[in-house]
Amino acid sequence: MATQISELASIHPDAKIGSNVIIEAFTTVHADVEIGDETRVGPNVTIFDGARIGAGCKIFPGAVISAISQDLKYKNEYTTVEIGNNTTIRECVTIHRGTADRYKTVVGNNCLLMNYVHIAHDCVVGDNVIIAGFTGLAGHCVVEDWAIIEGQVGVQQFVTIGAHAFIAGRCGVRKNVPPFCKAAREPLSYVGVNSIGLKRRGFSDVQIANIEDAYRVIYVQNSNIATALKVAEMELPSSDVKNQIINFIRSSTNGIMRGLS
Repeated sequence: MATQISELASIHPDAKIGSNVIIEAFTTVHADVEIGDETRVGPNVTIFDGARIGAGCKIFPGAVISAISQDLKYKNEYTTVEIGNNTTIRECVTIHRGTADRYKTVVGNNCLLMNYVHIAHDCVVGDNVIIAGFTGLAGHCVVEDWAIIEGQVGVQQFVTIGAHAFIAGRCGVRKNVPPFCKAAREPLSYVGVNSIGLKRRGFSDVQIANIEDAYRVIYVQNSNIATALKVAEMELPSSDVKNQIINFIRSSTNGIMRGLS
């Protein structure tokens, strides 16, 4: 299949369009844009300068990619949006360029951004992430691989959501969410381990048990995080998942979500 560009689309001649790309009517692609092979761009999409879109992506009507930041500190520095391969961007998603913080906003491979998701400046979204409709990430957020965020969630700036975490719908995320957790309620709280998701992704029963043991110490048996981490380090068997949890929490300078009270 050859590249197909609608006569009703506006494509700048300097844009770099890969092989077997489809661009439908009334879409605008600016000059400093790269679109990878076999990506499909639906109608009424706007792709501004600085967009780097991988191969095999699907972009639905109304999406706006690489608009300049809404951060008032942005001073027209050169920044980008980088989107990996095989990512689906549904209707009316907005992804803004970075600022002088990271100089780029990143969305990884094999992600699904559902309708009306907003990814603000300098966010980094990992691979295999699902973000449901009407969810917004404020600036400088990090969402690690395999995380799932349900609909109508608001994520405060500079927050990190750990790998394989699950955020329930209509929550406000104001603190970091450690990996492998389920998070819900208001204020956002630990409500268990994302065991179903972990099993689907091939985690063994032993690995899941190690994760549950770590969070039992951190969130159930101890109210003081510093003490809980010391207990987990000394008393729980060594494992990669335990180390991942402890390292995440120790590096969370803006704090982690609360335990279930």
